[in-house]
Amino acid sequence: MFAGTLLALSACSTDTNQNQVSEATLKPYPETQQDPVIDTYFGTLIEDPYRWLEDDRSAATEAWVKAQNNVTYDYLEQLPHRDRLRDRLTRLLDYERESAPFEEGEHTYFYRNDGLQNQSVVYRIKQGETQETVFLDPNTFSADGTVSMSSLSFSQDGSLAAYQLSEGGSDWRSIVIIDTATLQPVDEVIENVKFSGISWLGNQGLYYSRYDKPDGSELSAKTDHHKLYYHEIGTPALDDEVVFGNAPEQKYRYVSGQVSEDERYLAIYAANTTSGNELYLIDLKSADNTLITVLDRAESDTSLVHSEGTALFFETNLNAPNTRVVRTTLSDPTPAFWTDLIPETPHVLNLSTGGGYFFAH
Repeated sequence: MFAGTLLALSACSTDTNQNQVSEATLKPYPETQQDPVIDTYFGTLIEDPYRWLEDDRSAATEAWVKAQNNVTYDYLEQLPHRDRLRDRLTRLLDYERESAPFEEGEHTYFYRNDGLQNQSVVYRIKQGETQETVFLDPNTFSADGTVSMSSLSFSQDGSLAAYQLSEGGSDWRSIVIIDTATLQPVDEVIENVKFSGISWLGNQGLYYSRYDKPDGSELSAKTDHHKLYYHEIGTPALDDEVVFGNAPEQKYRYVSGQVSEDERYLAIYAANTTSGNELYLIDLKSADNTLITVLDRAESDTSLVHSEGTALFFETNLNAPNTRVVRTTLSDPTPAFWTDLIPETPHVLNLSTGGGYFFAH
């Protein structure tokens, strides 16, 4: 009897919600302009009436998006229990959380979010002291909160820091370099950065990746020729050196660079898809910076994880779907000379390195 009453009440509640949903009125969708745009590809006519929407910065596109949003949010705001759901989710998310601490120079840094902040704040504590101070608060970077920060990275002694900024969720970013003592910029902002990390070489410079400056809309710009650059602190960004990507045979969609922990090598990863990469090295101690080929075919995910002098250690899934760690030398870096340090097992390898140690499980 009790179960039957619950079912009846549940059915009534469901019916009530469905009735409330059915009573929500949907405004007519705004008409979308169609232009007589026709392209010819290999003798075939291809209509493209909505090409005007590819100009994401035009007044017409902004007006179209606003009209579409008005229809959507007008309907959503009529739905029952929407406020209750929002309040419940807010309560679930509203708890303070912190990242693991990490040391850079004379300070210990960590991220903290009070629960409902759009972005976590970076704090620091000077070694030997207990007072924490705000280092960077990305929530203050714009009045409307649409500027986000990522890829915070420090120079060797922690005296400089670099981070990326994105406006409105764009993949196109800029790199800001600051003095960690004064928090003031030390160089001009590096623009047109996309799908890039930041890898420092000592305190004198950093490696990053970017495409050529978009000609027109960022959303419709071609991003098929990524280049790796080196920026020397104190020099104009326009003078940054292209390390990889200038040669005709070096046209890749994705290129990145990573300085080894001992700062002896620059590992360069090149790929045209998000699975598999080619791998090249530059011996930063050599005079000519010759490009050394490790893998010239993107048939595996392979990365440099450690180096000691001329000894090289790679993590790879080449001929090892569950991944393995191999060892070789600078004089013979290609797969033919690899020997297993951590062989593949029936379980997927999860590897971390640091301080000359391998942490594998």
